[in-house]
Amino acid sequence: MNSIGQPDAGAGADRVAAARRELAEHGPPRTPEGAPDFATVSLPGRDGDAVRDLLMQEQAGTVVEIGLAYAGSALAIGEALLRTGARPPRHVVIDPYQYTAYDGVGWELLCGAGLGDIAELVTAPSQRFLARLADEGFSADAAFVDGSHHFHNVFVDLHFLGEIVRPGGIVLLDDVGWPSVGAAVAYFETHLGWRPMPVASADPGPEPADGRPRIGAYRLPDPRPAPDFREFRPFC
Repeated sequence: MNSIGQPDAGAGADRVAAARRELAEHGPPRTPEGAPDFATVSLPGRDGDAVRDLLMQEQAGTVVEIGLAYAGSALAIGEALLRTGARPPRHVVIDPYQYTAYDGVGWELLCGAGLGDIAELVTAPSQRFLARLADEGFSADAAFVDGSHHFHNVFVDLHFLGEIVRPGGIVLLDDVGWPSVGAAVAYFETHLGWRPMPVASADPGPEPADGRPRIGAYRLPDPRPAPDFREFRPFC
């Protein structure tokens, strides 16, 4: 990865912010036939702001993201990485459907915003690739999870992110109000000491129409606990 100096980082962050606004106002440059609807799968602008602000507050320098789609959350993460001035920033994006369901649109938007030097796209399933990262001793400051919403896949993603994200780091999840996602993270709260964190946007806007919270954030314990299996408790 290339190092980014402080002066260039500021200009780069403004360029990413402009790309985020363009995407929010006009949508992606194209929607591949049969691809999921942009408004349905893309992170709303206010939630993207909340993700960006929390990562900046944490001074995150390395972030793992699961799910790229149309790059709404990826642009917010990239903006945060540039504004923190991390040297070198690193953004690992995992999406096995980027070149099938989405025809590479999200990756094109990310690179078009100037983030190709700090981001890398992995098209392997997250449940397999995260295991490889953990085996390699890879360490991240934070992670953002918006991939499969099946309970078993979310659970496996969180298990490996618990090893990859440094002690005291944070894990954010989209659609945490969905029962399958909320149930998975509840295990890590109950048994592994993940602590919920407040997530707020400077422009909160209207509440979601279905009443479900959109974003959840969790602080990982430091040090990591080693729970006794004989003390297992129901978690949802």
